[in-house]
Amino acid sequence: EPPYTPKDFSCHTQDMRTITCTWRPGGETYLYGQNSPRYTLSETLSQKNNFCKVSCPKQCSCSWDRGQQRIWNVTVTVENILGRKTATDVFDVNHRMYPTAPFQVWGERTDTEITLHWSYRNYRIELFCQTEVVQPDGKVELLNSSDAASHHRHITVRGLQPHTEYKARVRCGAAKHFWRWSEWSQPLTIRTMEGTPLGKLDIWREITPVLGGRNVTLFWKQTPSFRANGRIISYEVTWQKKEHGSKPERISVPSVYNSTRIFIDNHSCRISIMAKNKVNFSLPSVLIISRATDNSKKILFHSFLGTEELKEGQVNGTDDGIFISWEPRSLYDSYVIDWCNFPRLQPCDLQWKRFGPNTSSAVISSAAFVPGVRYKFRIYGSVTNKASLLEKKTGYLSELPSQLDPTVKKVDLTYNSVTLSWDFNVTNESEPGFVRGYHVYVSPIQGNCNLKGSKKHILSDDSELCKYTIENPEEKSYTVEHLMPNTKYKVAVKGFTGGGETPIVNFMYIDTPYNSNLLYIIFLLVIAPTLITAICHWKMKWVKECCCPVIPSPNKSKVLSFKEFKIGSEKVLKISDCTPDVLAMDNKTEAQKL
Repeated sequence: EPPYTPKDFSCHTQDMRTITCTWRPGGETYLYGQNSPRYTLSETLSQKNNFCKVSCPKQCSCSWDRGQQRIWNVTVTVENILGRKTATDVFDVNHRMYPTAPFQVWGERTDTEITLHWSYRNYRIELFCQTEVVQPDGKVELLNSSDAASHHRHITVRGLQPHTEYKARVRCGAAKHFWRWSEWSQPLTIRTMEGTPLGKLDIWREITPVLGGRNVTLFWKQTPSFRANGRIISYEVTWQKKEHGSKPERISVPSVYNSTRIFIDNHSCRISIMAKNKVNFSLPSVLIISRATDNSKKILFHSFLGTEELKEGQVNGTDDGIFISWEPRSLYDSYVIDWCNFPRLQPCDLQWKRFGPNTSSAVISSAAFVPGVRYKFRIYGSVTNKASLLEKKTGYLSELPSQLDPTVKKVDLTYNSVTLSWDFNVTNESEPGFVRGYHVYVSPIQGNCNLKGSKKHILSDDSELCKYTIENPEEKSYTVEHLMPNTKYKVAVKGFTGGGETPIVNFMYIDTPYNSNLLYIIFLLVIAPTLITAICHWKMKWVKECCCPVIPSPNKSKVLSFKEFKIGSEKVLKISDCTPDVLAMDNKTEAQKL
């Protein structure tokens, strides 16, 4: 194809002595070797023709000595065997200044200022320079300067943070007839000097009553508004009784620690902590520990016994953390919540967070919170640097099922019921959830369960159980009624939490006894009559002779055993009392005697 018109054709000078023109090929001609496009520069005003010939594939340039000429009309011609094209640039060389990049950039510093210095070549023209300062957060600040008095330029950047690293670079352009910025200089990394720490530390404490006084563990951390303004060397801890005339005590804690323990007696005590760097101390953060009272002695007594006076309320986890609320009091100017990220470690890493006086709830979040771990929170009210414990809370990020089953201690059986009694420690802090109650499961070995008052529960193998729910975790006994006598059952007791319960693994097997009342009734109605009948049948002659003989014998008749038939020791049957069917002489001699 014939050549295309060159693109981006322009000319400039970097030292007021040499002119350089640059351009890019307009397109692909698909001609190569001797037939590839050829570029030629010519100047109309000086009538210089073909003073620069080049052949370039991508980026093209051509330079020459300007002499004393100021106005230029330069034409670039591209041609091949199929045609030619041209592009023209008319310019004043004073208006086409494109300086070289500044060099030898260096800086001076204080804690809040940086003064940058740089050099550039003598162009015999005033330059306008721009400095770029990149702050640690990535924010970019541009500052302009112009100084024609010397070839060594400088600029001062103020309002910087102490002991902070900045990056800076410089570029320049013509102050008059500005055309284009130079390339940036090599970047300079510079750190401001250290300054006095700004702000106060956030401090907290944990008080442990001991004999003769109290152990106070002090904690501190840097708040978002605190600026160390240097490398912290140490933390200076000072404490002093508030009574007049007492002398302060001091310790210096290395910067690698964020806590320490001191001992104080039962008097009121003022504690202050300051951060120290090479320049100065920060402002002191103050805590006031009140005088130990009788209540403190009670707390000590209860701590020895392992009991607590203040009851713990339960709190619930959310998607963002653990939600805690408390009753606000107008007396306090702030509230503090403290907790342990790892409560199973001793000593735990105490954490705390402060809230304003108008706050009565918060979501406590931590990357250390995991499901199934019980976390304890203490809520304090603070006024004039004095803190008082207000409430205690305990809860989980999310509850998990209990891994332990209640231990059945006693089983009382009747023919139609079973009473189960069990033990379970609902206050066990290692439990992965709060025990909300219990489930009692019952089912006969053969067949499904359909006991009155129960709910159906389906196991993974599709077998059915009867389920009873006890919603009071302190109630540890239950009676299952309406069982069948002489039947084998399987039973189980499970504790459930807010996270549910684990699957049933082990059953207890019981056998209900026979119904004794039913046996008695059967004996009376069936066995006794049958036995009597059998005996009567076996002794039929004796029974007949005894109860209804053909000829009654007065001496043998049971009828004559009553008193009214007795006269002395003899049994007498009055003939007038009955109508005999047969009269017979039993014994003539006896008859005569009678």
